[in-house]
Amino acid sequence: MRAQDLSPERGAWSAWHDEKRPIRIGISTCLLGENVRYDGGHKRDAFLVEGLGPFVQWVSVCPEVELGMGVPRPTVHLVREGSELRMVAPSSGEDFTARMNAFARKRVAELRALELDGYVLKKNSPSCGMARVKVYGASGSASGKDGVGLFARVLSGTWPHLPIEEEGRLTDPVLRENFIERVFCRHRWRTVIAEKRTRARLIEFWTAHKLLVRAHDEAGYQRIGRLVGSARKGGDRELHERFESEFFAALATKTTRRKHTNVLQHALGHLREVLDAGERAQLVTAIEDYRKGLLPLIVPLTLLRFQVQKHRIEYLQGQLYFDPHPKELMLRNHV
Repeated sequence: MRAQDLSPERGAWSAWHDEKRPIRIGISTCLLGENVRYDGGHKRDAFLVEGLGPFVQWVSVCPEVELGMGVPRPTVHLVREGSELRMVAPSSGEDFTARMNAFARKRVAELRALELDGYVLKKNSPSCGMARVKVYGASGSASGKDGVGLFARVLSGTWPHLPIEEEGRLTDPVLRENFIERVFCRHRWRTVIAEKRTRARLIEFWTAHKLLVRAHDEAGYQRIGRLVGSARKGGDRELHERFESEFFAALATKTTRRKHTNVLQHALGHLREVLDAGERAQLVTAIEDYRKGLLPLIVPLTLLRFQVQKHRIEYLQGQLYFDPHPKELMLRNHV
């Protein structure tokens, strides 16, 4: 991607987007509004369906229904037996553990063939909950909230670099922005490795994502830089696999106002020679007000982006930090 290929109207992300490869996200079926819950209801999530939906292709999975447990169906709990968690229906004592584990392995293998870019799970579910699922003791009383749903455990264990979140955590603006950022990054990475793996293409991808990674993990940024710098000419599958591991681990690190402020100030440094005193003062004030929590991230980003395009700062024009995902999602209006 070259700077002149950018679409200011859509954002830098669009220059990397391959329309022929849809962004596919796995999702717990009930979150789409389907009546598949144990009580015959649903848990439709408006942001996922109406906000994110137009930009992605959903791949819905309800492990309990697909296992044949029916709708409605008896409630199931995670029950601790020694060091093992089992999925049991307390009303009948029926144990679904072995069947659910076998189903999960088979279904996740099928999903991997679809090359998903992310997954949204239903919180608190004994099959889909990714954390803090209620666990019961042999007596039938709750003993804690440290469980992981059986399907979710296989999904995360089998697919470590896949962006995975629960819909409940996505109500947090920072976690929501981070998850969707990683989804779009994964789609871009999928596009790159589907093409011919070359050192030049890897460097191009890394260069466009440098500031984005720095906003998450400075140490990870340094490691990835050294890794890419060691790349030989031609393709290297092991190098690409190491890059993928380091890249998505860095992006999974939670960003902060301090980290964003450092990146914004770094970007401002590239404009030092072209800004007049008034323009520089405006940007310095906006960045400082963001740092103090007085402005959302979108304000200093918009001011910087305007100056970058005005003065055609090629390195910054190609940085996906400014536009990692569609502006219509308004994710940076709230962080």
